[in-house]
Amino acid sequence: MQKILVVDDSPMNRELLDEILKDDYQVVTAEDGMCALWLMEQEIEEIAAVISDLVMPRMDGYALVEEMRCRGWLGKVPVLIISSENAVEAENHCFELGVTDFIHKPFVGSVVKNRVKNTIELFVCKNALEQKVKEQAVTLEEQRQIIRRQTEKLKEMKSFNRLMMEFRSVIMEVETRLKVLNAEFSEAYNRNPFEAIKSRLKSPESIYEKLERRGFPVTVESIRENLTDVAGLRVICSFPDDIYRLADLLIQQDDILLKSRKDYIKNPKTNGYRSLHLILSVPIYLPGGKKYMNVEVQFRTIAMDFWASLEHKLKYKKKVADTGEIEEQLKKCADSIEDLDYQMQKIRDKIEHGQDSL
Repeated sequence: MQKILVVDDSPMNRELLDEILKDDYQVVTAEDGMCALWLMEQEIEEIAAVISDLVMPRMDGYALVEEMRCRGWLGKVPVLIISSENAVEAENHCFELGVTDFIHKPFVGSVVKNRVKNTIELFVCKNALEQKVKEQAVTLEEQRQIIRRQTEKLKEMKSFNRLMMEFRSVIMEVETRLKVLNAEFSEAYNRNPFEAIKSRLKSPESIYEKLERRGFPVTVESIRENLTDVAGLRVICSFPDDIYRLADLLIQQDDILLKSRKDYIKNPKTNGYRSLHLILSVPIYLPGGKKYMNVEVQFRTIAMDFWASLEHKLKYKKKVADTGEIEEQLKKCADSIEDLDYQMQKIRDKIEHGQDSL
């Protein structure tokens, strides 16, 4: 049977609580906080809960809870206060100290039994959950250490560093081609199809994690064969039709191969994400000859990119409250952004047509 410590200076209250709880628990009693502390020093690991009065000689309930808090016992044993004190301030003070529950006198036996039972069960579940979280944190840290060691080994490999050089080269190649298209478009239409190009090379840690997650071996050959997004570019355009025009011009170049196309503009993700994703195989020219490399190119409008950046922060930011509400607001914003993009495109078309008629 679980052990309950009852602390009260009234013998009658101690006997009454013993009578209420004795069928379900082993009850030990103390006449004040000092006696309770002495008992807990001997048996803290065996006590499932403490039921304490507030007003007692030598050491009252407040001092008892404070001392338990200082000794780190409130994390091991829940405390229920039974008192005739009805002031809200007193009850709030108890909860601020770390008390788990507060029962007013005169108390009802069934209420005491249920409160004690629920408190112990919840406390056991809470401690079990905290322990599981600690174990998971240890496991995650061990995994991070493994990833660090493996990625350090990757970084030391000449073949890996050469592969990263080749991926940097394909990023430069695609950037150059996009800039040439931008210049040609500007000459023909007197405006630029895109506002900016952002590039990134996936880190060794991210490469390792993705290969592990997909069950592929962590080798240079595996990276080349199984990952298509190590090298990536994001092209920020002003209008949706510029996205499709620029993407088509890039794909139509006779030495570029289209491996995959995902249109999240016409078919947005459920959360509202919109972007055009292309996986391309693009040649780079090295001293040893021509070599085709995979590269991911994403096309977004300015508004789409702003939305995606905010959604990314929500996804990876820790301890964010009301994520459900924020996700709902983001979805509404995504719908509004779609309307805004096409309204702005229509306004641009009217301006351009007006200039043509002059």
